Amino acid sequence: MSQLFNIIKNINSVIWSWPMLILLFGTHLFFTFYLKFIQKNIGKAIKLSIAPSQSGEGDTSSFATLTTTLAATLGTGNIIGVSTAVALGGPGAIFWCWLTGVFGMATTYAECYLGVLYRKKTKDGTYLGGPMYTLEYGLHSKGLAVLFCFLTLLASYGVGCSTQSNAVTETAAHLWGISPYITGFLTAFVTGLVILGGIQSIGKICMRLVPAMGGFYILACIILLLMNLDYILPAFTLILRSAFLPQAIMGGFIGSTIKTAARYGIARGLFTNEAGLGTAAIAAASGKTKSPKDQALISMSATFWDTVIMCAITGLVIVTNMLRNPQSVEGLSSGELTTAAFKQIPVVGETMLGISIIAFAVATLIGWSYFGEKAVDYLFGKSGIETYRICYIIMIFIGSILSLEFVWEFSDLVNAFMIMPNVLSLLVLYKKVKD
Repeated sequence: MSQLFNIIKNINSVIWSWPMLILLFGTHLFFTFYLKFIQKNIGKAIKLSIAPSQSGEGDTSSFATLTTTLAATLGTGNIIGVSTAVALGGPGAIFWCWLTGVFGMATTYAECYLGVLYRKKTKDGTYLGGPMYTLEYGLHSKGLAVLFCFLTLLASYGVGCSTQSNAVTETAAHLWGISPYITGFLTAFVTGLVILGGIQSIGKICMRLVPAMGGFYILACIILLLMNLDYILPAFTLILRSAFLPQAIMGGFIGSTIKTAARYGIARGLFTNEAGLGTAAIAAASGKTKSPKDQALISMSATFWDTVIMCAITGLVIVTNMLRNPQSVEGLSSGELTTAAFKQIPVVGETMLGISIIAFAVATLIGWSYFGEKAVDYLFGKSGIETYRICYIIMIFIGSILSLEFVWEFSDLVNAFMIMPNVLSLLVLYKKVKD
């Protein structure tokens, strides 16, 4: 396993170098300018997402598609992912992560617009869409569509499953001393009950779980920022300085150069908001909407909440704590910087973080199961869905006992290969996207 981990890590060091960063970030910038800064319509997007269901065709309400997307993206990446980004890329990684959210909103809009534009209605009246249908019907490349679905299937077991179940078991073991095997089994059982109910069950759970867990986590972060109020401005200064300096300005494992800051910031930004990955378009295609524009705006707001708000708040909490209590992060692993910050809330801080991690992770397990299911539907038809669901539930248990570092590196590798066919379709079909 250690040899495989080193191989994947070496591959990632090549793939996630400047060409990939420029491709991904360049796509965000291209659609930002092509769509005349579509991000300015975020207010309208939020209003549409909470408005009553539209009379257009589709399977689920606009709010259900948004919360399903957020369920898949608001996972451990917003907590542990930001922590590893700061640890490996320095405080400047937060700036690059945040920028992937700001500019990535335009890419999310574009891929969801095409996802609805090229979606198809099946014989049983349900709607299917996403990058695979854009690649097949828009780009006329069945081969790339199949490749994308295969990668989505792998990603559902990695970024969508293993990282999340691993986070649940580690949190439960650390806080309450529960065996990973017991936690893994319970997580698989509870999540399985929701997954087996299909999209309607997933949508109902996400509509209740996502707003509650998001509000709870933001409240805890606000408490920490109020406690560290005097360090907020210095934290902003440190983040900006370390994002652009060619040499590390801090020693130890939180020092970094601009290259590593951008590498881990953009990679973790992609992990959290999935802009450029194409998965948001899979959920968007099922939404009841009168036009691709409305649904694309609604889906765009998921990137706003996920990265522009949630990741930025987490990053600020981590850096303000590092400045106020530098000794609290000494000797910690890359995924424990957020934990160190939350420990500053007396008695209940660590428990509040633990509950947030578990809720976020379970939501992502549910949301990503839907993405993987649609990939299986495209590859093998509906006959393969039940088998996939069973394998996914089993993988929740297996992922709970894997190495966290291995899971993160594997997820980065799969994400990189998913970007390529999806971004290709976006850039070739850009004229189809309207603001």
